[in-house]
Amino acid sequence: MTAQPSPASDSPHSITVTRFHRTRLMQIWRSAGWPCKDGLEVDLLAAGLIQLHRAPDGCETLRLTDQGIRTLAQARQRGVRALSLHDRLGQKFASQLLASGRIVWTELSLRAVVDTQPPPVPTAADGLPAALAPLWADDEQAPAARVAANVWRMARPDLFSVRNTSVPAYLQPMVHEVKASRADLLSDLRHDAKRQAYQWLCEECYYVFPAGIAEPEEIPEHFGIWVLHGSVDNGRFELLRPARHSSCTLPFAVWMALCKATPLRSEDEPAQAHLGGIEGAAPGPDEAPVATPATSAPDAP
Repeated sequence: MTAQPSPASDSPHSITVTRFHRTRLMQIWRSAGWPCKDGLEVDLLAAGLIQLHRAPDGCETLRLTDQGIRTLAQARQRGVRALSLHDRLGQKFASQLLASGRIVWTELSLRAVVDTQPPPVPTAADGLPAALAPLWADDEQAPAARVAANVWRMARPDLFSVRNTSVPAYLQPMVHEVKASRADLLSDLRHDAKRQAYQWLCEECYYVFPAGIAEPEEIPEHFGIWVLHGSVDNGRFELLRPARHSSCTLPFAVWMALCKATPLRSEDEPAQAHLGGIEGAAPGPDEAPVATPATSAPDAP
């Protein structure tokens, strides 16, 4: 008697859609759909999130199915709901910067210089034997021994932007630090080295926070101030005080960091980085198995 296959052996396997799958779905959605022929595409094809199309000339492309589009939309909504007040405030102001024609980056890590006091130069008068005193102790022509000990530190501005221009003198790099609470703002104001790092990286540095968190007099006068009136969703920004302008030439290390990072591309892009898995975000707690059946501004002075 021939054995009949069990129903379980014919039932489709469930595929857990991870952040890597959703990232690939977004890449296919944004591209011409050229296949990579890797394991992720096998999973997406088996889950019915994408379809393989073969043209008469044999060219193969991938297209998202309706289920794949719904998967992206659901991930996007989960990510938007998961945004903190700080993230939503930063997203809203980034949209304003993009609308003004600036190129905006978020979550950068940039090396900046913080000035400190010059180190003491030991001499024979300090009780050291004359033979141990440096030869350049009294030499005014040795600036390397007397300059301030510049300290490098990592700066992580919430928003870093430049003008969309091909003229270096018109770049006007800016840093905007977003503060959603008074405690966060006061903590930042207590770290002078952190503020120096921001200023070293830009020509104008601003604090952005909801109205009522702090008075302008509490912010150092060389920093500009933007406040949000109303809710994050429907409020409007007001410039309370412009930042003091200072010349700034971005060093090569900063340019390299900008080249490696991806700038925001539309008013919706700040949220993309926080979506549940889209663009490489961390997977959400609700990873669900899927049954087998995803205008530039012109140069200006």
